[in-house]
Amino acid sequence: MVEGVVSRKRDHIRICVEEDVDFKKKTTWLEYVELVHNPLPELNVDDIVLEAKFLEKNFNYPIIIEAMTGGVPEALEINSNLARAASELNIPLGLGSQRAGIYNPDLRQTYRIVRDIAPDIFVIGNIGGVQLAVEGVELAEKAVEMVNADALAIHLNSLQEQIQVGGTATFRGVVKAIEKTVERLSVPVIVKEVGCGIPMKVAKILESIGVKAIDVAGAGGTNWTLIEKIRAEFSGDTEKKMLAEVFLEWGIPTAASVIEVASTVKIDVVASGGVRTGLDIAKSISIGASMAGIARPLLKPAQENVQSILEYLMRLIKELKTAMYLVGCRNIFELKNAEKVLTGPLLEWCKQRSLI
Repeated sequence: MVEGVVSRKRDHIRICVEEDVDFKKKTTWLEYVELVHNPLPELNVDDIVLEAKFLEKNFNYPIIIEAMTGGVPEALEINSNLARAASELNIPLGLGSQRAGIYNPDLRQTYRIVRDIAPDIFVIGNIGGVQLAVEGVELAEKAVEMVNADALAIHLNSLQEQIQVGGTATFRGVVKAIEKTVERLSVPVIVKEVGCGIPMKVAKILESIGVKAIDVAGAGGTNWTLIEKIRAEFSGDTEKKMLAEVFLEWGIPTAASVIEVASTVKIDVVASGGVRTGLDIAKSISIGASMAGIARPLLKPAQENVQSILEYLMRLIKELKTAMYLVGCRNIFELKNAEKVLTGPLLEWCKQRSLI
């Protein structure tokens, strides 16, 4: 089983770096969020403070380095570089699914390296909801213990599991497993999707069982159905390939999911899924997100060096600060209340879902 997981993780890294795996038709819908320009901001750019609070902790910027990898030898350098960047900027770092490291001690260092490199950063562990339901809360405990995690993300990937060669599309019992995990762990639990978004009904359930943050991971960015389709083609699994083709544009766009969740729950909301610019981050916060998550755009820089990661993130930070300057917001709290206009299909979605 471990060999199959390692092979799949290696495929994921290669495909994400070498192929264009963004959604082709569906977007994040963040382009339908218009921040209202303020020509009299009455502040200087240097007055703006980007500090953000997430899970009761303070960070320098409202950015999370999202889960990418672990469990393969090449992940050692990737996670090492990401940890150094997270430490430099004082932002949270998410790990890839830790199951490979739980079952194979030889692979644990590909995750544990983040603690060795940067012992003081905020680390988010990661385990799958399906695996948690099948194998029990002990899996979550081991994931947290492995890296001394500050929080644990439980990822929901129902479509990916259905499309994936060798996937496990058995989601009965996942809610109960999450609830038991929340009760057992001493660290907060985050629930995240992997590119299909989370609707208000599910958000309510998650908040009611004690989940402390929801990472929407909406549609419009990296398309894991497309990634698994490419893997199915490579392995010759025609049935999986054809199934993937039907559902290539499935999912709730990121902006719609953020509004659905943020308007429904009082816990922290992370906007991820196609967030590519500082303006995307600003818009995400204006519609209810506490933080924004970045993953695939950092993968190739992470294969290079720490400086490449920092250059990408500092560009986003400068763009975010510029957006805040242009709407006259001195801090993240003011940005949450910035004037904005919803247009196009996002506005129609919000009307039909009684969100406005």
